[in-house]
Amino acid sequence: MLKLRPSIIVFLALCVAAVPARAQFWGSPFGQPWSPAPATRPSPPPAPKLPPPVSAPAAQPPAQDQPAPYDHDLQRLSEILGALHFLRGICNTKEGEKWRNEAQALIETEAPSGNRREQMVASFNRGYRGFQQSYRTCTPAADVVIRRYLEEGAKIARDITARYAN
Repeated sequence: MLKLRPSIIVFLALCVAAVPARAQFWGSPFGQPWSPAPATRPSPPPAPKLPPPVSAPAAQPPAQDQPAPYDHDLQRLSEILGALHFLRGICNTKEGEKWRNEAQALIETEAPSGNRREQMVASFNRGYRGFQQSYRTCTPAADVVIRRYLEEGAKIARDITARYAN
């Protein structure tokens, strides 16, 4: 059985504790979509060149690039975090980078590099840009979306935790 990453549990706790802001009809768009910081890990020294073995089995992708059974849910969670980052910003909740930081922690914990990371970042940006294109100020509809996304994010985190935690 797969081990559940602590970031899912932290997100669940934050979603349960978060309360949607009241609608305010002023404010400006908050920040820009997020893109990950470049990796700063030192590269290993080059390995000596050896001839390939005669009958080498097909190479397996690194463990972090292999899809987890809950990747679809994590991508949805990333998209919700992107939407919350934008909507909570225009609704003047004074949370700053809270939702972006949660997404960054989730992505770094679950997918340190490779295709999984790119997909999660793309999901976050899709959630952010989707609402950036249609909302300029906080409206009652934005408050409803915030509340529903908080509920959906908490449900996803609970479901993943119940199904994949040891």
